[in-house]
Amino acid sequence: MEIWQAIVLGIVEGFTEFLPVSSTGHLTIAEKLMGMNVADDAVTGYTAVIQIGAIVAAILYFRKDIARIVVGLFKGIVNKEERGFDYRFGWYVVAGSLPIAVVGLVGKPLIKGPLRSLWVVAGALIVWSLVMWFAERVGPQQRGERDVTLKDVLIIGFMQCLALVPGVSRSGATISGGLLRDLDRVTATRLSFFLGIPALTAAGLYELKDALHGSIGVLPLVIGTVVSFVVGYASIAWLLKFVAKHSITTFVGYRVLLGLGIIGLLVAGTISAT
Repeated sequence: MEIWQAIVLGIVEGFTEFLPVSSTGHLTIAEKLMGMNVADDAVTGYTAVIQIGAIVAAILYFRKDIARIVVGLFKGIVNKEERGFDYRFGWYVVAGSLPIAVVGLVGKPLIKGPLRSLWVVAGALIVWSLVMWFAERVGPQQRGERDVTLKDVLIIGFMQCLALVPGVSRSGATISGGLLRDLDRVTATRLSFFLGIPALTAAGLYELKDALHGSIGVLPLVIGTVVSFVVGYASIAWLLKFVAKHSITTFVGYRVLLGLGIIGLLVAGTISAT
């Protein structure tokens, strides 16, 4: 991998990781357009590892919230009298992160194989756009962060598993799940960030060996991760301000056009599916 390619992929990852447009789908498209073999374990590993940069950005951005939750969790473990909202929410995040860990391990051959096809990416971009539109239209959005329940987080955690299909979008799946559970848009978005931190960190560390021992090289891996961190931090700040006043259906038109564009390129033979 050339340095300029690592920079491009880092920008794509950082910008799209938290937007409901599918970072994995965009990385797959970018890799194909740059002539990479998306079925190569090293390329797949690289895609997962540079997500850590964006996740570190999320940890830094939400550091006060995370510190409060972690302290509340440990206080509650030590003393039953200290089991307040932060204690419960900490366990909610743990429980909500388990489904994708299990499904990701079991479905790894499928995720790294057939699901990397651009036909899958294009189809998922279009189909999940309908889900996002539906969730925004029917969700009453009457509950805030302190109204979140274990049932909410488990349902959203299972919906996060759908993001293992490139093109669906992890944030698109989790935010839609939150809206369908009657959570307001900002709460659903914040919960999407919290659930993404353990899930994407684990995925990146798990794939690190393939990225390091393959054809990518250490320097492009470091550069891509650093770039995704810088761009990701700016993306988080922008998205939280955006969803406070705008619907996530704003992204639907872009997703559908991108999906149709990919299909057009595939039909024309301009690019191959895998």
